[in-house]
Amino acid sequence: MQYLKRFVLVVLMVVVLLLAGFVIWASIAMPPGTLALDALQATDTVIVSETSDYLSFQPAKTESPIGLIFYPGARVDYRAYAPVMRRVAEQGYLVVLVPVRLNMALFDIEAASSVPQAFPQIKTWAVGGHSLGGVAASMFARDHAWVSGLVLWAASPVDESPRANALQVLTISASLDRLFPPENVEAANRFYPEDSRFVVIEGGNHAQFGDYGSQPGDLPATISPEEQWTQIARETADFLQSLAP
Repeated sequence: MQYLKRFVLVVLMVVVLLLAGFVIWASIAMPPGTLALDALQATDTVIVSETSDYLSFQPAKTESPIGLIFYPGARVDYRAYAPVMRRVAEQGYLVVLVPVRLNMALFDIEAASSVPQAFPQIKTWAVGGHSLGGVAASMFARDHAWVSGLVLWAASPVDESPRANALQVLTISASLDRLFPPENVEAANRFYPEDSRFVVIEGGNHAQFGDYGSQPGDLPATISPEEQWTQIARETADFLQSLAP
């Protein structure tokens, strides 16, 4: 009996240490780069607002009634996506980045749920995300009928709900991404509605969907971050426009 108690105590201690180690590991997010921090500054074309629930990029002048809520990739500071979000906002669309619990969107799938009430002028919403953030976005869209579109950067849906719910879907991948290569999108083909949009950024990689440095296992990009961001923003803005009633 004494041996069993010691064994149970040891197991509990190991579990606690593993959980503590995971929390510490997840809490250390890849930080935003200099260009991402620069993109957080408001200008005469884009209004940047931050609360504890979101970081928004809002066109200063003409604004479409279509908006995008976006989930960050795993262990990436959500501010790292600011360069792309600013570019989308400059094309007339509200974009809202949501911080997530432990820097893991899968632990905070409902992070987008409170955003619409803060922006009542937006009548049509898309949700999206990068990498595992895209997975979380697809799960959120599955459970919220008010979502009209799904934007996936280096990600794919978790099931056939986009097809079943007749969502409009945009998937952007990068040719030199080895963390989520374009062939992974093809492998999930059965999950997509027939009218889905598929875009491959030639020369782009996984890390250049944001501005947070390189990632182990990724290939070096052959285009600049700015070129990749511009292409992503253009495709994303064009997709948002397609959601207009």
